[in-house]
Amino acid sequence: MKVAQLQINPVLGKEEDNIKQISGLLNNCSDADIIVLPELANSGYNFLTKERAELFAVHHHHDNFISFLKEYSVKLNAAIISGYFEIDGDNYYNSSIFIDPKGNMCNYRKAHLFMNERNIFQPGNVGFPIMEYMGVKIGMLICFDYLFPEAWRILALKGADIIAHPSNLVTLNARKVVPAQAVINRIFIATTNRTGKDNGLVFNGNTTLYNPSGEIVASLNDHETGILFSDIDPEMTRNKMITDLNHVLNDRRPDIYSELL
Repeated sequence: MKVAQLQINPVLGKEEDNIKQISGLLNNCSDADIIVLPELANSGYNFLTKERAELFAVHHHHDNFISFLKEYSVKLNAAIISGYFEIDGDNYYNSSIFIDPKGNMCNYRKAHLFMNERNIFQPGNVGFPIMEYMGVKIGMLICFDYLFPEAWRILALKGADIIAHPSNLVTLNARKVVPAQAVINRIFIATTNRTGKDNGLVFNGNTTLYNPSGEIVASLNDHETGILFSDIDPEMTRNKMITDLNHVLNDRRPDIYSELL
């Protein structure tokens, strides 16, 4: 299975410009099975006020950006996962959408909001869904979700083979935490970051694909825009043995974890 990750530099509040940038890269993804875009790929990230931000929210059932993703999913015969700015009623969400060529869709809303995101978005309220495509189970997390092991573990327990992780990272902490989550859960992780700046925030690129041993399969540098291609074998994730005698999921002790609840 081939995974393509698009490291882009979205322009704040310029959806048409961002679609044009993304389409230019998607046209070179004809061999990909799964394509992962960054967080808030349609809108940019660092809106200074909610009033300004709300001009760029979209509905996940009917919108120019979502229609664009659907069109390319069919054109490329690939599943596409992208972060986007979602509106639902009076609420705004930092969301990620999964779309496959048959028209199947699944929406995830970022559960753990980072810094000033709290001034614009509602916390996610849809749990941690799993999609299946080409016999592979796919989960979604967004950026700062990386810091919370419970989210990764829930997806692993649901059978995720790969977790798409659209991001707009501004610190280096994810580079330490995410490979550990790959090892702990024996999964592939596609952390797809952006580059560039938004209102003073600098994003640090380094889009990376990690394997179930926490090793880097491939990565981009901090500043370039482009496509990261990786070949993965989903069967690697079905072996949850960390030693000959230790299974990363079955060796858990939920009977003594009650203090977490």
